[in-house]
Amino acid sequence: MIAFSKRHLTGMFIVLLALAACGGPVERGLDRDVSAAELVQAETAIFAAGCFWCVEEAFDPVPGVIDTESGFIGGHVSDPSYRQVVAGGTGHAEAVRVRFDPEQVTYDALLAVFWRNVDPTDAGGQFCDRGSAYRSGIFYLSDDQARRARASKEALEADPAAPSPIVTEITAATTFYPAEAYHQGYYLRNPIRYAYYKRACGRAARLEQLWGPAE
Repeated sequence: MIAFSKRHLTGMFIVLLALAACGGPVERGLDRDVSAAELVQAETAIFAAGCFWCVEEAFDPVPGVIDTESGFIGGHVSDPSYRQVVAGGTGHAEAVRVRFDPEQVTYDALLAVFWRNVDPTDAGGQFCDRGSAYRSGIFYLSDDQARRARASKEALEADPAAPSPIVTEITAATTFYPAEAYHQGYYLRNPIRYAYYKRACGRAARLEQLWGPAE
């Protein structure tokens, strides 16, 4: 793995290297208005798959996803900052809270997106981001979500073509703390820096190695 962290993305050198690699943002707007009808029927899912910038990017284009929010979960410190979490000691993981319309997309479908965007065999972090703050996990909010999450993991464990062993945690959701504003929609607001970070981190290459080419 590349010894690289998003905390070190500075300098014009990075900007110049990223120009050719950067793709356009998805159609979902940065400040998309959510209708009252969407809010009434919305459900919530919480996933940790390493860098939360990348997890937002994975879920935002999914039809039926209303919005995503980066934050922290699973720790023992109230309202932690990003710096506290990545320094270690708070017990939190970077995670994304996904609000979705269950009439358009199922929780099972979101689980499929999650697995395709995580290295479930890595207990020490995800891709180039190391440490417990970057561990993978599914944080369920109901008994039904717990059952479905465990069933999806068991199905992968029974599949000889799937990565193994799977060490991704499935635990009850605790308090979710939103990350600082500059992290929200980072991949859209800072596409050049984000594109370089993602490429240098080797995320896409590792995911293809694990799961095959993206559909």
